[in-house]
Amino acid sequence: MAEPQDCDDRAEGPALRKIIHVDMDAFYASVEQRDDPALRGKPVAVGGSAARGVVAAASYEARAFGVRSAMPSVTAKRRCPDLIFVRPRFEVYRAVSAQIREVFAEHTDLIEPLSLDEAYLDVTRNKQGIPLATTIALMIRDRIRQVTGLNASAGISYNKFLAKLASDLNKPNGQAVITPARGPAFVAALPVKRFHGIGPATAAKMERLGIVTGADLRAQSPEFLRHHFGKAGDWYHRIARGIDHRPVEPHRTRKSVGAEDTFSTDIHDFDLARQEIAALADKVWRHCEGKQLTGRTVTLKVKYADFRQITRSRTLPGPVGGARDLETVAVQLLQPLFPVEKGVRLLGVTLSSLGSEDEAEERQLSLGLPGP
Repeated sequence: MAEPQDCDDRAEGPALRKIIHVDMDAFYASVEQRDDPALRGKPVAVGGSAARGVVAAASYEARAFGVRSAMPSVTAKRRCPDLIFVRPRFEVYRAVSAQIREVFAEHTDLIEPLSLDEAYLDVTRNKQGIPLATTIALMIRDRIRQVTGLNASAGISYNKFLAKLASDLNKPNGQAVITPARGPAFVAALPVKRFHGIGPATAAKMERLGIVTGADLRAQSPEFLRHHFGKAGDWYHRIARGIDHRPVEPHRTRKSVGAEDTFSTDIHDFDLARQEIAALADKVWRHCEGKQLTGRTVTLKVKYADFRQITRSRTLPGPVGGARDLETVAVQLLQPLFPVEKGVRLLGVTLSSLGSEDEAEERQLSLGLPGP
């Protein structure tokens, strides 16, 4: 009998989950091409075109030239001389994202957004009682196209890790299934650098240890992986076998709020850097106030003119009380880095260890930390 093309392979035993990962295709760029017919079929980059600009998103026409998100704009323009830069319109992207979430909600309440343009859905018990997750994924993609005029890709599997991998298999505007019968073999053949959650630095370390594919990773003992990768070693041991028990979390708590800025001219002066930190702290705290959040861990991000990047963090005994407290801690983290040998290209401030203001109310404090 042929293998059913869904995440449920009808095997006996505990019921398997049916997870869909939906990923919009070149979301920001596709919205711009939708709204401006003159951009359709052309290489488009959403982001700043100035010397210090960064590509936030690239159309598939631009990707054909090697243009990618987070790439410096000057590099992108060098790779694609005809690249058209468009300033981002985040209010529009958020509105379209809300439309997409409404489509998801037609099928399930178990929706875990990852960003404006992607989410996990658990459709094991869906609102229409549709037995096949592949059918639901097709319906969602068709409905998104009707409502927004945009294309989405989807991955279907029995856990989040494999559903995420599956969504990349037939992009753009396609979907793929990784069944329980296929899962372990699929993971074994996949290069570890393509595993979601394994970044370039970790992939390079694995390669130095002789771990290139999922099969190589599966051959390692938990002790070996913990020795070389710490707590993440247990996670790597599981996903090498296609195992991921994480549930779809519709009310997942946000872990951090951050803001950063890339400067048109490198900063060498501490007072100027301090002013930039103040502006970033205000931006982060405005977002926290809007969501009624506060946090205890402040992280400073610094990128130098040669693109070397460092971070410095401090966890406080109680929650940050306001923008000025956040600024004070960030500036204290910044001060030891000055004077700088090379100019500062980018600064970022992040607040994490988040909780609601109500949870923090009894412990709320004014830090009263001395200035540098």
